[in-house]
Amino acid sequence: MGAITDLIKELLIELCKVNLTKMFSYVNDSVGKISTQVTKSTPNWNGSMFALIKTLSHDVMLPIAGMILTFVVCYDLIQMVIDKNNMHEFDTSLFFRFIFKAGIGVYLLSYSMDFVLAIFDVGTHLVTKAADVITDATAVDISSAVQSMCDNQLKTMNIGELLALALSTSIVFITMTILSVLINVVLLVRMIEIYIYISVAPIPFSTFMNKEIGHIGSNYFRSLAALALQGFLIMVIVGIYGTFVKNITVSQDVLKTVYSIASATAVLCFSLLKTESMAKSILCSH
Repeated sequence: MGAITDLIKELLIELCKVNLTKMFSYVNDSVGKISTQVTKSTPNWNGSMFALIKTLSHDVMLPIAGMILTFVVCYDLIQMVIDKNNMHEFDTSLFFRFIFKAGIGVYLLSYSMDFVLAIFDVGTHLVTKAADVITDATAVDISSAVQSMCDNQLKTMNIGELLALALSTSIVFITMTILSVLINVVLLVRMIEIYIYISVAPIPFSTFMNKEIGHIGSNYFRSLAALALQGFLIMVIVGIYGTFVKNITVSQDVLKTVYSIASATAVLCFSLLKTESMAKSILCSH
């Protein structure tokens, strides 16, 4: 009976040890990749995906945007004629304004991809500068404290206490794994959303020259700027997380330390989830 009890205790101690030493590995990996992912330029994040999006924008969306621009400039010409009392107050400058506006519209449409990428290049520059400022390490290492606890504390516990500890550490381990997945999801969704916005760029750019539907283009521009700003907000949150983790003292009560770091990681994850809405709120995008 004593041998069976010792075997169960060894299994529970090993389970606790594995949970405590491995629970931060996924989070450390996910948080460590944030700055690497966010600082990548849009074309370099996934070259094949960007090439596909660029082709779709040029071959599918650009012809449709050209038709929309044609309608917009023709509609503006009609409106200018009507405003001049059906040509009774004819002014030759009307046609010069029409040609000038049409030329600007064609120029914006032709270089819509370049304008969009320029916005994200500015965002990447902000993120890179922020990454240079953030120097606090975000990796968490409590392996030495865990080893000390396993050697000194766990062996003195009975089976009931070890079972409760194993259950607690298992719950925290599962929670931390889920949080690490959510962190990766936030980064992935942001980049996919950027690519989707890029793919339809010619459509909103074709509306800039008309005051009645120009709000489509202006709101699209604000949405692009919000996505670029989101990267900077992500780096700010990572910097706050790094400062918080740095100030956590690893004590003999390892579980207390684990709960503190797990709470910080949960706050990090949910803050990352709110970065998109915060960026859109700042730039009045909807």
